Amino acid sequence: MIYLFILLLVIVIAFSYKYAWWKPTVDWKQPRVLMYHMVREHIDGAKFNKLRVKPAEFEKQVRYMQEQGFHFVTMHELREKWGQHPEKTVAITFDDGYLDNLSNAYPVLEKYRAKATVYVVVDRHDRDWSTYKKAHHNSGELMHEPKLNDEQVQLLSNSGLVEIGSHTLTHANLDKLNDAECFTEMSESKKRLEQLIGRPVTSFAYPFGIYSVRDVAVAKQVGYTNAVTTKEGIDDLTPDFMQLQRIKISGKDSLFAVKLRLKLGKREG
Repeated sequence: MIYLFILLLVIVIAFSYKYAWWKPTVDWKQPRVLMYHMVREHIDGAKFNKLRVKPAEFEKQVRYMQEQGFHFVTMHELREKWGQHPEKTVAITFDDGYLDNLSNAYPVLEKYRAKATVYVVVDRHDRDWSTYKKAHHNSGELMHEPKLNDEQVQLLSNSGLVEIGSHTLTHANLDKLNDAECFTEMSESKKRLEQLIGRPVTSFAYPFGIYSVRDVAVAKQVGYTNAVTTKEGIDDLTPDFMQLQRIKISGKDSLFAVKLRLKLGKREG
C-alpha cells in the first residue's frame, strides 16, 4: 500500500511540475498572442508535427476561448488600441502562409467570429526554409507543404477576419544577412504584400524568432508598427511593440495544456 501511495505522490508531483497549474494567473488585462503554423493532421514520422495542430484540436481551442469570453483581435488592432482592450483579449497568429490556414483554420475562425493574423512569406513556394536555420534540416518537409497562392492571400485579407502581416521575402535567417539584404527582406516583402492586398501591412514576424537590435531598427525604419518574436510569454501593459512575446501552441498540446498556457503564458515543464 505504501508503494502505491509513493507512486501516486510521484505522479502528482511530476504532473504539477510539468503543468504548473498551481501558479497564479497572469493578469487577464494583459493580452495574449498565440503562435500557430499549420492546422492539419499529423504526418507519421515527420520532424515538424509540433507545427501541425490537428483541425479538431484547433476548433476545441477556439471554441474554448469563445465560450470563456475571449475578445479576438488582429495584431494591427492589438497595437492600435493597446490599453483599451477588454480583459481576455487574444490575438491568434499564423506563421509562413500555409494553405491549411485557409482550408482548415479559416472555417473555424469564421464559425466563431475569431480574428487572426497570418504572417506571409512572399517567396514561399518551393523553399525548404528549415535549412536556413539548421543546414541538417534538409528533409524537404516544409517545402512540400502546400502554401497559399496570391489569390488566396487576397481572399483572407478581404474576409474581414484576417490581417496579412509580413514574414520577409524568403523566410530569411536575418542573422546571416548584411544590412542591405536585411533591409530588402523587410521592405520589399511589405511593399509587395501591400500591392497584392491593396491595404497597409504594418505587422511583422521575425523568421525563426532570430533577430538583433539592427533588425528591430530596420523593421521600424521600413514602417512596421509591431513585430512578434518566438519568445514565450505574455507582455506587460507597457511592452516593446517591436519585440512582442507569444504563446506557442504545439501540435502535441492537449486542450488542458493550452488552457494553462493561456493562464501562464508559457510551458513550465
